[in-house]
Amino acid sequence: MDFFKLEKNGTTVKTEFTAGFTTFLTMMYIVPVNAIIMSKTGMPMEALITATALITIFSTILNGLWANTPIAMSVGMGLNAYFTFGLVLGMKVPWQTALGVVFISGVLFVVLSFTQLRVWIMKSVPIDLRRAISAGIGTFIAFIGLKSMGMIIANPAVLVGVGNFKNPNVLLGVLGLVLVFAFHSWKLKGAFILAVLATSVVAWVSGIAPYPTEFFSLPASISPIFLELDVTSALTLALFPVVITFLITDLFDSIGTLAGVGYRAGLFKDDGKELQKTLEVDAVATAAGALFGVSTTTAFVESAAGVEEGGRTGLTAVATGLFFILTLFMMPLFKAIPENAIYPVLVMVGVLMFSELSHVNFKDTAIAVSTFLIVIMMPLTFSITNGLAFGLISYLIVKLIKKEFQDINFGIVFLTFVSLIVFIVQ
Repeated sequence: MDFFKLEKNGTTVKTEFTAGFTTFLTMMYIVPVNAIIMSKTGMPMEALITATALITIFSTILNGLWANTPIAMSVGMGLNAYFTFGLVLGMKVPWQTALGVVFISGVLFVVLSFTQLRVWIMKSVPIDLRRAISAGIGTFIAFIGLKSMGMIIANPAVLVGVGNFKNPNVLLGVLGLVLVFAFHSWKLKGAFILAVLATSVVAWVSGIAPYPTEFFSLPASISPIFLELDVTSALTLALFPVVITFLITDLFDSIGTLAGVGYRAGLFKDDGKELQKTLEVDAVATAAGALFGVSTTTAFVESAAGVEEGGRTGLTAVATGLFFILTLFMMPLFKAIPENAIYPVLVMVGVLMFSELSHVNFKDTAIAVSTFLIVIMMPLTFSITNGLAFGLISYLIVKLIKKEFQDINFGIVFLTFVSLIVFIVQ
């Protein structure tokens, strides 16, 4: 196992596999959650379950072998919701074209990952705006989760209102929400999947949802969604801002996750080569994911669970990927999980992403205004692209008003121009 430099990193094969299994438990939820979310586009859920598992296995093992870091990857929460509810259902973009958007953003990410353009974009956008984007996406997916559970509903008089809490399905969602809050607060390993399974059991026992007739089966084919992306239709001016949104969000999400997980574990200390290689895998996985038929792939913060168990090398990631092979054969169980056992996870993920606001410098007027608009406009307009556009434009305007020209760079001006396209082409 010298390939993974275990002795140099002060770890063992047993420790790495234990860490890999821990990471697997904490992020196993992504397979049924992503499949249910993306199936709302009309894509077959069976194929999505297999595709989600496959891209997780591929990207995580590739990262372990290429970058030698304990970082697991899968379809990113937030952008998968935007893909479904914002792009396909909201903008009425065919899912094939939406996959084309993901693929183009992935190719651009690959280019950025192998050049200094990545550094240029990162330096162009203030860190507080990056935090605001994370928090905004958190409010967006939490809103989707609450709406999908029926806890909030459309109300013509006041736009939104409280749902019918006499409905058993809504009450099931409330139970799921309480459980995911509790399990996460207690820091249980695999809190998300435990909450999903516990809520599902209640649904099965109470008759809200039918029992699974079987638990295991052979994997379904991904042929209905494999290589079905439409890149040509995605190459339009109207979708250009959406491509940039997927690109920027994936880039910032990856950097934020790797910084939070990696630096705390003492990774990426030397020349940054491991960080660079991990970003390269992230980028390649996003483009590959679109070919498989899923949304943007990114590094998962749940990798921190494996790191806390002592995982320090790529062997942890390889072990995680190998454990995910099990999910290929769990389709009957995943299909039997009621939707209101899944959507509470979106709300909890939203809460975690929203916590980024605690680090924002609200004393800076431009930051305060743009952060507010990003966070509130993403859910109100049901679009990450619109929220990002409002934030960038307002940031530049306030900086110009205050004559703080030193905080304005070409990157901000370029991204603001792209944001203006959002409103021009509507």
